[in-house]
Amino acid sequence: MPIPVVWSPETRRHEPMREVWVGVPTDGTELPQRVDLILEATAARERVEAVAHDDGPLLEVHSRELVEHLRSVHAEWLSGPYVDLVGQDRVVPYAFPTPAMTQGMPPTRAAATHGRAGEFGYDTMTLVGPGTWEAARAAVDCALTAADLVAGGPRTAYALCRPPGHHATRDGYGGSCYLNNAAVAAQALRDAGHDTVAVVDLDAHHGNGTQAIFWERGDVRYGSLHVDPGAGWFPHWFGHAHETGTGDGAGATRNLPLPEGTGDGPWLEAVRALAEYAGDAEALVVSLGVDAAAEDPESPLQVTAEGYAAAGRLLGSLGLPAVLVQEGGYHLATIGGLVEAYLHGHEQAS
Repeated sequence: MPIPVVWSPETRRHEPMREVWVGVPTDGTELPQRVDLILEATAARERVEAVAHDDGPLLEVHSRELVEHLRSVHAEWLSGPYVDLVGQDRVVPYAFPTPAMTQGMPPTRAAATHGRAGEFGYDTMTLVGPGTWEAARAAVDCALTAADLVAGGPRTAYALCRPPGHHATRDGYGGSCYLNNAAVAAQALRDAGHDTVAVVDLDAHHGNGTQAIFWERGDVRYGSLHVDPGAGWFPHWFGHAHETGTGDGAGATRNLPLPEGTGDGPWLEAVRALAEYAGDAEALVVSLGVDAAAEDPESPLQVTAEGYAAAGRLLGSLGLPAVLVQEGGYHLATIGGLVEAYLHGHEQAS
């Protein structure tokens, strides 16, 4: 069956404006235009507007404290001195209570908004603005609506989620991600009765947030292929091959880091390995980042549109109920075509 596109106009509301990278403000790359370019490229597909869901599924993978922080922090910021004092209308953390600071001592919640920002945001690149909460929450509804469609009819549905989510952990946000759409979709499939769900992450960067959420669980497997963090790429500390989970999740995580310059051939071999890893699960979530493409400014990988179509065929051939969740992809001229290439390949094989 043709894969429907689940979307929400609310996902356009997040305007990052800029990132602060190694102390330098740079223009943001996770732009609202991404939504419209993907919609344009997938215009022949059935379009389904996301249905609002309550916070129940969201709170199965994120702490209430994180959710409430993201819901309220921008309004708190605007009620403070930051716009008048420094001209900053976005929430930007500047200090972080890392183990290097706490040294095992229990920290007290910061009184200042700019202090609390560092309790939940773990980098300076991921700013919270006036529409960030609304867009991130709508992206969750896109993922949940796609999961509903898979449970009730089509075997595969695509969730046009923006902002992306796979770097968001249970208790924190970063890497241009605020709420973990793929994790929410995986949990929704579990709640719908699928005993084992596999998440296959095709984004150019490791999804440390998804890995963290399911690190101790064996019912949701996480497999990722991505540029090697050991070569200096975000998220730096995670995404190495030796990370395989712990406790009930021991062996349920698989990472395939790839060298800079990797093109279609070895990239697809890694996709094939993750397809085999996911094959005996009962349902599938694909974190569909298309920033591994050769033209993308955020990654040194060299995957083509044909490579994405082939990846779609490999994962579609598993025949599993599947939710495809948009993650990265920042080259505006090609993002829509890359997404459509994957969708076409997936539905060809499923």
